[in-house]
Amino acid sequence: MTELQDLLRRAEQVLERLETLLPGPVQAPDWTASAAFRWQRRRGCAELRPIRLQHRIALADLHDVDEQKARIDRNTRQFLAGRRANNVLLTGARGTGKSSLVKALLNEYAPRGLRLIEVDKTDLVDLPEIVELIEGRPERFILFCDDLSFEEGEDAYKALKSVLDGSVSAMSDNVLIYATSNRRHLMPEYHDENLQARHVDGELHPGEAVEEKISLSERFGLWISFYPFSQDEYLDIVAHWLGHFGVPKKAIAAARQDALQWALMRGSRSGRVAWQFARDHAGRLDDEGHGR
Repeated sequence: MTELQDLLRRAEQVLERLETLLPGPVQAPDWTASAAFRWQRRRGCAELRPIRLQHRIALADLHDVDEQKARIDRNTRQFLAGRRANNVLLTGARGTGKSSLVKALLNEYAPRGLRLIEVDKTDLVDLPEIVELIEGRPERFILFCDDLSFEEGEDAYKALKSVLDGSVSAMSDNVLIYATSNRRHLMPEYHDENLQARHVDGELHPGEAVEEKISLSERFGLWISFYPFSQDEYLDIVAHWLGHFGVPKKAIAAARQDALQWALMRGSRSGRVAWQFARDHAGRLDDEGHGR
């Protein structure tokens, strides 16, 4: 009997030590430290870390995406006003301002209580935990998933689908999910999947694989598509950023051919390429003493 009691006592000591090693519940951050946060999980421990240095891009800096800007801006204002609003999926060409638009919304509306939580794809399984942490807060939260795409059978895919669908419990009304992706349906699409389509009474029905892929993206209530820029749109964005960096108008006009050559070398006329060219060109002008 004494040996059994000794064994139980030792087992309790081992369990007590194990409890100290196990991650505890996630602690709420200092909500006044920033308007933007990043969800991080390291060595099994999760935390919501304030982002001290935020991207300062403004809505006015985003050119030639006026329709897309108006749609997501209206949705965000509805959300801030406590009215009904949708989760948003921004898809399309790379470098056209999808993620910049979300960051610009935060800069515009942070004074009105908008907050952003950046969540990596690998951490999407923690979405229910994040939602629970911010439930009841007075702020309005956007859970931001940037450059999102999935492969078949990923746990993160199932977690996002469950949260968007509401699972058993509804998502708190102070939370929306904004995601960007280069893929319209967030997953790779293959030619042979089209062969699974069937005709029923004259109607075309997609195959099961296609239906499964569409089922996630259509859970976002608002789809916003972005398209490659024309040459004139690209040059317009270049001119905006050169002016933003203090380059005189005469020098901006003279930079046209260099900007086109830069885009040709990069194989893209995107907003990101325009911004990169403007930084390089403005920096070289300053170095040569021709800036301001």
